[in-house]
Amino acid sequence: MAKEKKFITCDGNEAAAHVSYMFSEVAAIYPITPSSPMAEHTDDWAARGRKNLWGQTVSVQEMQSEGGAAGAVHGSLQAGALTTTFTASQGLLLMIPNMYKIAGELLPCVFDVSARTLASHSLCIFGDHQDVYACRQTGFAMFCSGSVQEVMDLTAVPHLATLKTHVPFLNFFDGFRTSHEYHKIEVMDMEDLRPLVDEADIKNFRDRALTPERPVTRGTAENPETFFTHREACNKYYDAIPDVVEHYLGEISKITGREYHNFNYYGAADAENIIILMGSATEAAREAIDHLVSEGKKVGMVAVHLYRPFSVEYLMKAVPKTVKKIAVLDRTKEPGAEGEPLYLDVKSAFYDAENRPVIVGGRYGLGSSDITPAKIISVFNNLELPEPKNHFTVGIVDDVTFASLPLVEEMALGGKSIYEAKFFGLGADGTVGANKNSVKIIGDNTDKHCQAYFSYDSKKSGGFTCSHLRFGDEPIRSTYQITTPNFVACHVQAYLNMYDVTRGIRENGSFLLNTIFEGEELVNFIPNKVKRVFAQKNITVYYINATKIAQEIGLGNRTNTILQSAFFRITEVIPVDLAVEQMKKFIVKSYGKKGEDIVKKNYAAVDRGGEYKKLDVDPAWANLADDAVVEDNAPAFVKELVRPINAQMGEDLKVSDFVKFDTVDGTWYNGAARWEKRGVSAFVPVWNVDNCIQCNKCSFVCPHAAIRPFALTDEEKKGIDAPMQEIKAPAALKGMHFIIEPSVLDCLGCGNCADVCPGKKNKETGEVEKALKMVPFNPDAEDMKKLANDWNYLVDNVVSKQNLIDIKANPKNSQFATPLFEFSGACSGCGETPYVKLISQLFGDREIIANATGCSSIYSASIPSTPYTTNEKGQGPAFDNSLFEDFCEFGLGMVIGNKKMKERVTILLKKVVDEKMGSAEYQAAAAEWIEKQNDADETKRLAEILKPEIAKCAESGCPVCKELQTLDHYLVKRSQWIIGGDGASYDIGYGGLDHVLASGEDLNIFVIDTEVYSNTGGQASKATPLGAIAQFAAQGKRIRKKDLGMIATTYGYIYAAQVAMGADNAQCLKAFREAEAYNGPSIVIAYAPCINHGLKIKGGMGRSQAEEARAVACGYWHLWRYNPELAEQGKNPFTLDSKEPNWDLFQDFLDGEVRYLSVKKAYPQEADELFAEAKRMAQLRYKTYVRKAAENWED
Repeated sequence: MAKEKKFITCDGNEAAAHVSYMFSEVAAIYPITPSSPMAEHTDDWAARGRKNLWGQTVSVQEMQSEGGAAGAVHGSLQAGALTTTFTASQGLLLMIPNMYKIAGELLPCVFDVSARTLASHSLCIFGDHQDVYACRQTGFAMFCSGSVQEVMDLTAVPHLATLKTHVPFLNFFDGFRTSHEYHKIEVMDMEDLRPLVDEADIKNFRDRALTPERPVTRGTAENPETFFTHREACNKYYDAIPDVVEHYLGEISKITGREYHNFNYYGAADAENIIILMGSATEAAREAIDHLVSEGKKVGMVAVHLYRPFSVEYLMKAVPKTVKKIAVLDRTKEPGAEGEPLYLDVKSAFYDAENRPVIVGGRYGLGSSDITPAKIISVFNNLELPEPKNHFTVGIVDDVTFASLPLVEEMALGGKSIYEAKFFGLGADGTVGANKNSVKIIGDNTDKHCQAYFSYDSKKSGGFTCSHLRFGDEPIRSTYQITTPNFVACHVQAYLNMYDVTRGIRENGSFLLNTIFEGEELVNFIPNKVKRVFAQKNITVYYINATKIAQEIGLGNRTNTILQSAFFRITEVIPVDLAVEQMKKFIVKSYGKKGEDIVKKNYAAVDRGGEYKKLDVDPAWANLADDAVVEDNAPAFVKELVRPINAQMGEDLKVSDFVKFDTVDGTWYNGAARWEKRGVSAFVPVWNVDNCIQCNKCSFVCPHAAIRPFALTDEEKKGIDAPMQEIKAPAALKGMHFIIEPSVLDCLGCGNCADVCPGKKNKETGEVEKALKMVPFNPDAEDMKKLANDWNYLVDNVVSKQNLIDIKANPKNSQFATPLFEFSGACSGCGETPYVKLISQLFGDREIIANATGCSSIYSASIPSTPYTTNEKGQGPAFDNSLFEDFCEFGLGMVIGNKKMKERVTILLKKVVDEKMGSAEYQAAAAEWIEKQNDADETKRLAEILKPEIAKCAESGCPVCKELQTLDHYLVKRSQWIIGGDGASYDIGYGGLDHVLASGEDLNIFVIDTEVYSNTGGQASKATPLGAIAQFAAQGKRIRKKDLGMIATTYGYIYAAQVAMGADNAQCLKAFREAEAYNGPSIVIAYAPCINHGLKIKGGMGRSQAEEARAVACGYWHLWRYNPELAEQGKNPFTLDSKEPNWDLFQDFLDGEVRYLSVKKAYPQEADELFAEAKRMAQLRYKTYVRKAAENWED
């Protein structure tokens, strides 16, 4: 009897991990997007006791970096354990030195790689083949899969082949397009694969393990007379690989019924024009080829599986003899090369061939640029030319070097039965998670084929998301985003004005809108261009107020389950009763660990998903003209580059658009974020003037600088009609007019401002009445329009008064300083950005930043919106990001370079003084600058005098002053900040951090401690406390947290501090002030609640500041400062700033975060012991601080 096929709905990462787990005994891991989920699955399965082929769980070891992971793999292999790792991009490059060693020592292993772009002019976390191509010289064999099903089917092949050949394999597939695409696929069962494992191969591997019982020496050093000869001895191992791989591909073909070869041919048997490529684009190419063949075209494709060794013999077997022209497509760019790698390989393969075809090459799909059948058709169109263009690009418009092929209009080629649905959502509103569940529900409960893919912008939660779901009765090969949807759901009403949400929607399609409006108000809100599409294409329009329903249920802004329920009810893709049953089943799976209350609320959300209504579409809308465009004073850069990208229309930009604005090297102008004005928040704060005490706490804690105090003169007040108070203090502002103003279009509605507002006590009732209240945001309401206009008036017309006061004196004063970090892409309620904003207020006019890759680099510098901005003089923070692992060294390099240039300025100004150049005032200022060049305030004052004098002298022809004019931006003392998270600081970049602090240079390191790798999804770091669950710590962290600050104090000459803004605003400000003023290295470590923590407190991340206060109050986090200047005065340099904790609150704090509560639910027997140990560790740390604070330094 034929074996029944088993299907699951999963993504490429899970498919790879599923098979890799079977063949592995050890996994050495480190997080990196988009490969981290493979390691997370492995860790989770091991924690749950899943067994590999040998009946054991996999031992998972998280390392401090990818280089460390590769070293651990190497060592584990030499010890005789079958070992793997998972990585991508820069992480894979960090493994290259060890890859040479592993290959040279003929150690069988497999690295699973979700292939990803390498950072060049900018970082890009999305997919192409740049990283894997960079490894083609290492000696690793390289194997590629093109779809989620292929990943499931073929991942066993590298594992089997490496054991047989002794050559290590790099098993790769496209990052995001395959790694993150959910697809209903047939599962490879362990029992299917077990017979393919040759136990003699396992024994051979085990016998080569290093052991004192049979001691040998490896890793030797070798001299010129033998190295070359010795290196050539490995050739036979590589020669054997193609046949071995082809054999195992044949075995997999027998199991699956799907035919696989080293090179798979698809298309017309008598093809004359073919393309050769590898990866996910091969699936889209199949659709294009089917379409062209149906039109009588003789076309085909060779899909590459075994890329290294590159077998000319097997390639020639795959290529039809009739072929006259070949286009080779590479998903990479190698500037300066004669062509990209696969193209050169194919060209070389045909060099000696009879009747050699014309061979051209091109680039496509960099950074996950979508590759559709239409773009493949453009390649075949090129081949039909008498002289096809060579070295071309696909899918973009290059109007500078004219390398691009003409674009072909998009068409629906996915299959007649395929139903396509698009969902526009807001990051962290649950849309993506709900759609992952939806596609699993459809896949697991019907015979339909299904697929889901998710696209994002670079913002964190609160950013743009778009879910692409396909399902139908025939296989789905459409490895590209949906351009012709049958159904569109817009979960954020503001998107109707921001994005072209109806683009490509099919005739007679359906549209679902989540909106707070009804009736005429709704009709008036919908833009004319959208209404026109509704009428012209006969769209059935539904709407629902999921925002209101979520509030009533108690789900906050989580509208996902309500809208998921509405989708199933409207489309009826499966019976509604079945859909409801399955949604509730997935709710238990998704939210069970978070408590019964959350489950019940989501059940209610499912039941209320039927509360949608139908909007009558007026046929007259078909003739509506577009709404009038509201012009503003945005610069051309914003209008022509920033706004199209923000509108998700970046694909329409041409190469010349980037050249025009001088961004070729990745440079982006500061201050672009202020022009977004997204208006995506459901709630915004409003100010009650009568209850305000002018403390400015709301502004101090705002993660997005979207609420600020303004001090107005009488003249400035005339331009705005709004309630104000008279300023009582500081004295320099006394008598001016005070207003707290929110930017309702930039606010993300977290509510921290209202939460920290102390308010005033009502004299009659005794109740505290806050000055800020969160209210529903209706962008069309007159009061909201007025608030938006008032904000624009205040920021454009009210001059900053920060020069009149000491902004570093106290938290209140600091907030009269203009934030030079605003409206970032950080999560709503982010615990990190209030610190970054405060630094920009205190030092931003002279700040230069070296930023580690991570959350802080993504929300600080993601094209097109740059939150770092400038003051009225055009000054502001200068930002750059190097890599994850070298951010401190990068910052030290900035310091060294700056010092050198200041030396040059000093030499030149000394000439001015010695040779009496220019005016007497010029000479005096030059002499004074030489003396005071390390005093920030003095250099600011002196720069104002020197710059015009230098310019005047330069204009007269003085060569010294001409050079000084080029260097005059070095006159003001720079404030060097090196910013990174705990992953960068405690783990991968720790060696550099330690060295840079030890250098003694005048610089400041700011560590944002979220206690997890926030940017890659919440993996454990050495900052993760004992007992916390995190990715890579599925059973809870088992070792105590590293005390990075105390390590720094052991040097004696490093300023160090630990802060938590929400616990003590003044201590935080004082630490930043002292750190920057200290003439030497400093490190400030800040506690930052993160969305990955899962705050259970009502309000969630809207209470992140309160969570910081709770952390300090219970002893989970401590506040202290270590100032070496005090030691020089004979005083104790260590000051413990936080009070003695109330240890009775410690367990309550842990129970208030899902990362701890999950341990209790998943591992109840171990949780109490872990939590007791976590408390003991916190108490030990506190006792250490108490002892430090009591030390006598008088002797």
